[in-house]
Amino acid sequence: MNVHSASSEASPARFGWAVLGPGNIARRFVSQLPGSARGVLVAVGSSDPDRAAAFARQFDAASAHTGTYAEVLADPSVDAVYISTVHTGHAHLTLQALAAGKHVLCEKPLAPNRGTVMALVDAARTSGRSLVEAYMYRFHPQTAKVLDLVAAGAIGDLVHIDASFAFRTGGTTGRLFDVDLAGGGILDVGGYPVSMTRAVVGAAVGRPFAEPSEVTATGTIGATGVDEWSVARLTFAGGVTASVRTGVRLQDLNTVTIYGSRGTIHLDDPWTLTDDPVLTLTVVGEEPQERRFGGALPYALEADALADSVGLGEAAQLSLDDSLGNALVLDQWRAAIGLRYPFESEDAAIPTVSGSPLTVDPQHPMTYGEIAGVAKPVSRLVMGVDNQPDLAHASAIFDYFVTQGGNTFDTGYIYGGGLLEGRLGRWIANRGIREDVVVITKGAHTPHCDPDSITRQLLESLERQGTDYADIYMMHRDNPEVPVGEFVDVLDEHFHAGRIHVYGGSNWTPARVDEANAYAAANGREPFRVLSNHFGLAEAYDVPWAGCVHATDPASKRWLAERQIPLLPWSSQARGFFAGRARPEDHSDAELVRCYYSDANFERLRRATELGAEHGVAATAIALAFVLCQPFPTFPLFGPRTISECRSSMAGLGIELSSAQLAWLDLIGE
Repeated sequence: MNVHSASSEASPARFGWAVLGPGNIARRFVSQLPGSARGVLVAVGSSDPDRAAAFARQFDAASAHTGTYAEVLADPSVDAVYISTVHTGHAHLTLQALAAGKHVLCEKPLAPNRGTVMALVDAARTSGRSLVEAYMYRFHPQTAKVLDLVAAGAIGDLVHIDASFAFRTGGTTGRLFDVDLAGGGILDVGGYPVSMTRAVVGAAVGRPFAEPSEVTATGTIGATGVDEWSVARLTFAGGVTASVRTGVRLQDLNTVTIYGSRGTIHLDDPWTLTDDPVLTLTVVGEEPQERRFGGALPYALEADALADSVGLGEAAQLSLDDSLGNALVLDQWRAAIGLRYPFESEDAAIPTVSGSPLTVDPQHPMTYGEIAGVAKPVSRLVMGVDNQPDLAHASAIFDYFVTQGGNTFDTGYIYGGGLLEGRLGRWIANRGIREDVVVITKGAHTPHCDPDSITRQLLESLERQGTDYADIYMMHRDNPEVPVGEFVDVLDEHFHAGRIHVYGGSNWTPARVDEANAYAAANGREPFRVLSNHFGLAEAYDVPWAGCVHATDPASKRWLAERQIPLLPWSSQARGFFAGRARPEDHSDAELVRCYYSDANFERLRRATELGAEHGVAATAIALAFVLCQPFPTFPLFGPRTISECRSSMAGLGIELSSAQLAWLDLIGE
């Protein structure tokens, strides 16, 4: 007998929501929340508790807990928070909510720049809680249908996308026109056409999203310093293009049209999705087909998406990697029109994302070594400063490195025309940690590799960095036409003046280092105490730049083992070869192909991947462990572009490799 009935089915458990930032968009969210599968408003938080209470009364939520943000986050009935403050308030509240064990649906953009978004994504992934960016249109059935049609080839091959979201405000006051609140159209609504475009191009190639290879733009920056109107052009692999427009002082059509080789898809209401949005599919030789999507509640749908993501960490419709990619394009769009907010400028006192003082995690994985002459422990991993596009991005990665025990940074006079060592110095000053970090400074790069240039560039580097000494100074190149003693003499002079604590060479041959140290011993000078040449698991068949020297040959390895001179190898990760950037069929990075592509190196990659799987780490960690486990002291330089790359590489710190494993990875004897 069938005893099953509808009344016996278990109803979904209630999912308690708190609103943080009771403004206009929060009203839209809460008005649709009853239409979600199980969302219930249980709390409202605000910097003004009276405003929170008034908001709750507006929605007849007398039982809702109201108060400050901290009070609401401490409420155990809150499962998730909807953050709808001004843009610059998103990051701090997101971190607080994650730390309080809450899931987070945060209004777009997650943060004003990708560097800050990167820190939020890392915090979410390590917290075990979900974080979803609230582009509510991404959860609507109309958007799902668009992506399905493109993926199925309904309009043939994808050619071009035209998307806009722009409106004309009645004045030039308020948050939209405040640079200190990240105002302007690009961050307020420009992310909608960018997000749609990336999703559509991704659907055409069978991926959740695609990244443009080029972003160009023009626009108008108004009297208050924000973008009032802008047009960007996005170019993707395969020649697909997109025109995206946004603004806060000019009304646009606010539609999306997708062009293919056989037809078009047009959306008359892609973003606000009010009463009855219409999708029109037009194919060559056929009558237009209209599809309507009335009745769907986009804010309720995004609430359900967050609830459904619990245990997964992110929503299926809009992943955290997707949000990171969108943030990058918005950064590029702003950069293309010359818009940078004062709080993220190169001389800004950018705080930690949490706003709390920078501290080292007691459970950090870092290990340390000693370099004679450096009166500080030296982290076995050295952070390179040449892969961070701006101070906000650099601050996020450098902060993470320090929390994980890192304290050593490598920079150079020529990096970014001097901008990058200045950026490092600004970050150190912002954190007040000069005596806690080891700074490696390099100078005398070709063609200015001479004694006079050492002095001139060293003094300029110290000024840029805002310091009066370099913990370690290395000549960036050698110049065999100059007698080695002339270099040793000038370096020794700066050593005794206190400007250099330790010196050495980068891209110097072992023979030339021996010659320098023989001269130093004979003339009472300080010797070269460090060397920085290319060394790693991947064999280099060429070097990225002229004048580079590698130490991967057997003779160099024997010399290092005999001298026990600390090696600070650059490109120990082979410029991303072990980080997933190298595939035999992918020749898009000409430098990577030229320097590292070979059957032998792909076999090394395969073995590193296999060994990594046994240890539960990525291949990058094994490549790093290979360098760390050599029979001579090594302090590998690495240049992560993201916090996730930094985290995956640092996993190698805890891996011990035997001599047999080192030989197997390096194909010794095969």
